Amino acid sequence: MSKDQYTKEDELKDNIEKGNLDELTQENQEVSDNSKDKKEEAKPSTEDLLAAEKDKFLRLFAEFENYKKRTSKERIELFKTANQELMTVLLPVLDDFERALTHIEDDKEAEELRKGVLLIYQKLLKTLEGKGLSAIEVNAGDNFDAETHDAITQIPAPSEDLKGKIIDCVEKGYKLGDKIIRHPKVVVGQS
Repeated sequence: MSKDQYTKEDELKDNIEKGNLDELTQENQEVSDNSKDKKEEAKPSTEDLLAAEKDKFLRLFAEFENYKKRTSKERIELFKTANQELMTVLLPVLDDFERALTHIEDDKEAEELRKGVLLIYQKLLKTLEGKGLSAIEVNAGDNFDAETHDAITQIPAPSEDLKGKIIDCVEKGYKLGDKIIRHPKVVVGQS
């Protein structure tokens, strides 16, 4: 035990022996009052608790609202591109129709056949366009963009102004909404 404790105990004994109980009672009240003040300071008020819970509720509510907006946006995006797999499977059929039309145009005897194939092709194309499919326009002389075009080969540029530009489009590209589902395959002039 420390020296201070002995002196305090000795002091208490001396006060008891002398009959100074009033001083002791007063000191004990002061000590208990100080401890009550400290307890009250340590315990948060109900207003503080209410403010903390309100803040917690508002943050949770805002987080939930953000979640709802994000899932709604993802759902709308999903509906826009839900047909992507079907469209991707049908693109070779469109290509076959286009090839058939170019070969039938050369044959003068198959005029009725060409009209029938053209009607079917236009109907299929119109239906797919109604679902959001659109062809990516590529012309000879356009600038090559690696994000949009797929260069399958480079050939020496026939003229100086076609260097680094598109010379020919081998296969059409298509977009579904704003998303490219097949990049156009192009031939680029070598620099």
